[in-house]
Amino acid sequence: MFEMRSLSFSRRSLAILATLAAMAWPALAQFRVEVSGVGMTQLPVVIAPFKGEATAPQKLAAIVQSDLERSGQFKGLDASGAALDETSRPDFSPWRQRSAEALLAGSVSRLADGRYDVRARLWDVVKGQEKADFRDTVVAADLRLSAHRLSDWVYEKLTGTPGAFASRITYVTKQSGRYTLWIADSDGEGAQSALSSPEPIISPSWSPAGTHLAYVSFELRKPVVYVHEVGTGQRRAVANFKGSNSAPAWARDGKSIVATLSRDGGSQLFRIDLAGGEPRRLSQSSGIDTEPAFSSDGTALYFVSDRGGSPQIYRMPAQGGPSERVTFNGSYNISPTLSPDGRWMAYINRQGGQFRLQVMDLASGQTSAVTDTSADERPSFAPNSRLLVYATVQQGQEALMTATLDGRIKARLSGRSGDIREPHWGPFRK
Repeated sequence: MFEMRSLSFSRRSLAILATLAAMAWPALAQFRVEVSGVGMTQLPVVIAPFKGEATAPQKLAAIVQSDLERSGQFKGLDASGAALDETSRPDFSPWRQRSAEALLAGSVSRLADGRYDVRARLWDVVKGQEKADFRDTVVAADLRLSAHRLSDWVYEKLTGTPGAFASRITYVTKQSGRYTLWIADSDGEGAQSALSSPEPIISPSWSPAGTHLAYVSFELRKPVVYVHEVGTGQRRAVANFKGSNSAPAWARDGKSIVATLSRDGGSQLFRIDLAGGEPRRLSQSSGIDTEPAFSSDGTALYFVSDRGGSPQIYRMPAQGGPSERVTFNGSYNISPTLSPDGRWMAYINRQGGQFRLQVMDLASGQTSAVTDTSADERPSFAPNSRLLVYATVQQGQEALMTATLDGRIKARLSGRSGDIREPHWGPFRK
């Protein structure tokens, strides 16, 4: 966040990030997904148990149903006891009586080489017709990924919009005095450690291609920006200048980042070419300019500044130049993130001590609250622009949440005895 909740804006001034070192996060346990809320219109679907999944490492039907329900677009109907697979000819009558509109059934079988063959068929229950077939062959370790691919396939067949379940998120935890940067499935499961350090790790950000992460680490006893190759774990410092180096944001071409540097005395935005060269200053204000975020087409840069006396969100050309104020709802607006489809901006608004996630329609400027919690931070859009991930506090514990843009459907991805922070949603996986 632009400001730690217990600190004033003037105290943060970017170097405040060092205060994270004093934070005490409990240990993280396994995630669980808890979906709550009711959407305006939810398509009733039947996800039958997959033939053969009882002996498979993953329960594919449950993963698919959880994905679809978390999207807010679907309502899963109880299909326990339904003996169906992709070769079946279903009796649609009982499902029509329950108002089902789509039916998915399939199978998973282990091949001689140890891989798994995943097959599924989707039916239109109302018309009593087959819609499409799905097939995937994966190693055992990728069965969850295959289930997410299947969810994406169903989502697109039924909505016309690509699904984002096979994408990944990143987040940070602290356990036993060590900070860990995690890469996980979009539902929080299957987490793999990318970096562990006794010093804070903050502001992870996915590259446009999903091959690298940029983040801030305090391992050198000061905030330094690193770029980390996900596949190999290799990394390098790209901003280790005098003072604070923080808040990295990737340019759309993946060849440069914009970060907040205090090398010239104040906290301002600089563009850093990852191939080398001197950083180029983009913002010119007497205040603190930070938390840059590129527009979906890469032509504009949104950022937070207190140049007007309190933190607000501004916009300027991506190459620098005159800026204009974007937020006017209240005296404290931070953490902008732009939807990939270019329609929305999500951000955090503080009023009366309450930090709440807001969404702005960029065409009209109209804003609406997504949450009713009071400690939201760092929102990030799914690559299909239909969901947001953010951190918040529920029942006294920090939790990772996803929410539909209207806030009607929320899913809590929370550790049973731990806290998580700094989420960022990655791009579509290729």
